[in-house]
Amino acid sequence: MARPSRTATVSTVTVSSDQSSRTGGVQGLSAAEVAQRVQAGQTNEYRERTSRSAAQILRANVLTIFNAILGAALVVVLVVGHPADALFGFVLLLNTATGTLAEIRAKRALDRLAVLEAPRAEVVRDGAEQEVSLGQVVLDDVVRLRAGQQVPADGQVLESQGLEIDESILTGESRPVRPGAGERVMSGTTVIAGTGLFRTTAVGADSYAHRLAREARRYSLAVSELQAGTNRVLHWISWVIVPVALLLVWSQMRAHGGFETALSSGTWRMALVAGVAGVVGMVPQGLVLLTSVNFAAASLALARRNVLVQELPAVEVLARVDTLCLDKTGTITTGAITLEDITAAQGGPADRAALEALALLSGGEDPNASSTAIAQGLARPEYLGQALPAAQRTGPTEAVPFSSRRKWSAIRSQGTTWILGAPEIVLAAAQDGAGALERVREHAAQGVRVLALARSSQPWGQGQEDPDLPAGLAPAALITLAEEIRPDAAQTLDYFRGQGVEAKVISGDNPQTVAAVARKAGVTAPDGTELVAIDARELPPGAQHGEDSPEDLERLAQAVEGAQVLGRVTPEQKRSLVRALRSRGHVVAMTGDGVNDALALKDADLGIAMGNGAPATKAVARMVLINGEFSALPRVVAEGRRVMANTERIASLFLAKTVYASLIAVVVAATAISYPFLPRQLTIVSTLTIGLPAFILALAPSARRYRAGFLGRVLTLAAPAGVVAGCAVLITRAWLSLSGAPAGQVSTGATLVLVASGLWLLTLTARPLFGWRLGLVLLMGSGALVGVLVPAVRGFFLLAWPAPGVWLAVAVMAGAAVAGIEAVYLLRRRLLGVGE
Repeated sequence: MARPSRTATVSTVTVSSDQSSRTGGVQGLSAAEVAQRVQAGQTNEYRERTSRSAAQILRANVLTIFNAILGAALVVVLVVGHPADALFGFVLLLNTATGTLAEIRAKRALDRLAVLEAPRAEVVRDGAEQEVSLGQVVLDDVVRLRAGQQVPADGQVLESQGLEIDESILTGESRPVRPGAGERVMSGTTVIAGTGLFRTTAVGADSYAHRLAREARRYSLAVSELQAGTNRVLHWISWVIVPVALLLVWSQMRAHGGFETALSSGTWRMALVAGVAGVVGMVPQGLVLLTSVNFAAASLALARRNVLVQELPAVEVLARVDTLCLDKTGTITTGAITLEDITAAQGGPADRAALEALALLSGGEDPNASSTAIAQGLARPEYLGQALPAAQRTGPTEAVPFSSRRKWSAIRSQGTTWILGAPEIVLAAAQDGAGALERVREHAAQGVRVLALARSSQPWGQGQEDPDLPAGLAPAALITLAEEIRPDAAQTLDYFRGQGVEAKVISGDNPQTVAAVARKAGVTAPDGTELVAIDARELPPGAQHGEDSPEDLERLAQAVEGAQVLGRVTPEQKRSLVRALRSRGHVVAMTGDGVNDALALKDADLGIAMGNGAPATKAVARMVLINGEFSALPRVVAEGRRVMANTERIASLFLAKTVYASLIAVVVAATAISYPFLPRQLTIVSTLTIGLPAFILALAPSARRYRAGFLGRVLTLAAPAGVVAGCAVLITRAWLSLSGAPAGQVSTGATLVLVASGLWLLTLTARPLFGWRLGLVLLMGSGALVGVLVPAVRGFFLLAWPAPGVWLAVAVMAGAAVAGIEAVYLLRRRLLGVGE
């Protein structure tokens, strides 16, 4: 959408001396007008969910191409075959129900957490400000905007007090805009500085809010290696299932005397049932559903620990992360700041004028953490001893609000301009600032944060994009602030270091200060040497403005590859740093709590927001630590590992079945021999060797570290193991048929060999075979024995008590299959280094 043109204006405001009226005389809507709009449906209510709705989950789990194929096969069996051969229908229903219920349960837990995290809006009604949910904002409401918030609806600015808005989510342009009275603001954009009032002109579905304000909470946008690999295999299978099934039916009719004979004798029914058996064997039933169950179970477990997973596959991503970018303030520190000292620039106590200027600079309506700490500290007896008297704050005062881009704020009062901000910027522009900068470096090396106050008789300049620092600046005072390090930071960082994850601390503060805090928190260089700290202002020029051409990213990546601490980083540079690291193949997680972290969080492989962070930050993050506990991240890694390891296990089982079933079907179709199984026999094989074990393995604990190449690793086991099992079945069938064994004995022998092959493959995926894992294999083997030993069960599955010759064939071929599958496993482990 085209934006209204704006002229370049300096972001200055006139601060009224009377702060008692926060609404500036604006009355807003009356209660009756609000009720009228609510009745007319002119509200900002729009149904956004943290995940899919229950109906969407059910539809996604039911309406799949494989369920359609199996559903058609089920109808065929019920119409032309025996109901016992339709047992796979119960497996189909059970898998679908299991996946659906698990996802719905996880969804409800996530929705409950999302309600706790839902953003609020401040509206002016009947002349007073009140807080309401975003959905309760109505058309023509007057809404207060503050730094760190997202604009909840489209509207027109009524009043601006240094308001700066990041519209990059709409325009891609990272530079903030400064809307004045009468100009438009759009929903989904982010307030990065100042405050203001605006009147809504479009709400709900008529605005951008439903598509942009909570964009990151839509379902499944994270890049999942597991899902991508699984979907690729399923796409391949979908192309061959139907042609092979048709060829199989045709070959079975040919085996019974040809098409006309099969139609006249009724053996076409047997041919159709054989075709169904081939389809049932080839379809990897439940693979996608159990992958979803894995994600849902992990999200549910994390929800119990107050971790909101806004995209289910995100639990996998942190297990693959090799670079963890940390924002210092609010991540490895608690965000709590206290004033340590205020001194004159050259030492000694600061003068009264400087203290009063600090009181004005820190006394805005929406102070940040530093301003709050300064204001509270000034009330101590050694400084002002109390809040600045109102009489000394009379008269209009021009102000420039703090911006993370400029890194300074300013006021002009009684003919003097006061600048408060980063010493490297403020003092660098001041006369005789070198000595003060040396003192700043000494303080910064001790891990404290330092701000500089300077004064000038000249006003600030009218810059093209930002106000310019005034000429004639003189150092006035140094303000030292201390941050509290999170008690869990050292332990958590030690955990990631042990997992081979490199931590990079990125902050807008002085690099020496950041490095000192990082050392206290336990950040170290990978080789244990001294931390490497970089001033972001010295980075390649392209990164200074958030540009991301391939050449700029490569230069930036080279510059920061060996650094652990980066200071004086702008929000655009944070995003460029994330992109540069990703361009080199790193999997990057970014943590943060401030609005200046939002761009980097959005572009990282995994954005993690602190629960006490800005609403805009939590909106774009894929994961939110509700309680702000940094120590929750190792648990997320553990859940991601469990998901990846267990999905790999069950994928091997499902895809091996697809391989041997496809091989048998193709050989049968090509040679026109009778198909060795009935659908009910394949159902019992799948249930005992894949279905039940896969469900248990999918939810089992696992601490195996992430290894790249999920799909290749699965196929290197599933494909050759499936070929071995398929060949063993075909050889068994040929052996027994050539020896003159009845059809029942042939199918029994083939079934037992296939069960033995499947159970041995299960032992490979369940290893190490201790405790419950060994018990699982023994239980499934006992189930297979019951199918042979118990006459009623044997009769139901149309199996026969094996004759001595059949037992011999089963023993020989089952042994050969077991040896072949074990050889595949050992060779794979030796050549590829893959295996438990």
